[in-house]
Amino acid sequence: MVLEICREVTIIPAREPGLGVDLQGYLARPRAAGSYPVIVVLQEVFGVNDHIRDLCDRLAGCGYMAIAPALFQRTAPGFVVGYSAEELALGRQHKDLTKADQLLADIQAAIAFAQKQPNAKAGAVGCIGFCFGGHVAYLAATLPQVAVTAAFYGAGITTFCPGGGEPTVTRTSQIHGKLWFFAGLADPLIPIDQLDRLEAALVTHGRNFRIFRYRDADHGFFCDRRSSYHPAAAADAWEKVQTLFQDL
Repeated sequence: MVLEICREVTIIPAREPGLGVDLQGYLARPRAAGSYPVIVVLQEVFGVNDHIRDLCDRLAGCGYMAIAPALFQRTAPGFVVGYSAEELALGRQHKDLTKADQLLADIQAAIAFAQKQPNAKAGAVGCIGFCFGGHVAYLAATLPQVAVTAAFYGAGITTFCPGGGEPTVTRTSQIHGKLWFFAGLADPLIPIDQLDRLEAALVTHGRNFRIFRYRDADHGFFCDRRSSYHPAAAADAWEKVQTLFQDL
């Protein structure tokens, strides 16, 4: 049964001086009284657009408090673009201006804000991210509050970290909870050797993880607004995400 939901564009207050800024966010939650786990939804480079908002709505309909912080708030408040090559390039410019410590501070602020809402469940939370947000979700998995993470086709985890420094994969030992990674084997942004290196790091550090590889799926296969949408892979991944979040 899909629950009736309510939704709003909101402001997420900063939490850490020097790192935090007030963020625009999108919040969706069940309308009925209850105790609903928090899920942080992390955007692609296209911003907190209709696809991300729709996903928040779907999660709320399944019984979660879903919050999507605007990850480009510092350089482009209110940033939302379409899927053309020019808009993709603009989104990537803002992605390249992000920094890991600021992103983590913003995610913590989103968690704190969501858990103060009526009917939010205290304690551990979940995280889901796509594209750039899939990379950020891997970072978020290192936060103590994050118990389950679904990272979709996060590129560059083995090659860089937002803001510079050692690649994000070097933080694998800091992951606390369960992480499931979803990748298309036709995705040019995540070569097979990078996916294998990611898996090797998770094995080496004894993390609780699974990697799902979809043979014919390209980058962005979960988004029904992109030409790379792969209905069968998206449907299977959505079923798995719902199973993963049942741990909360």
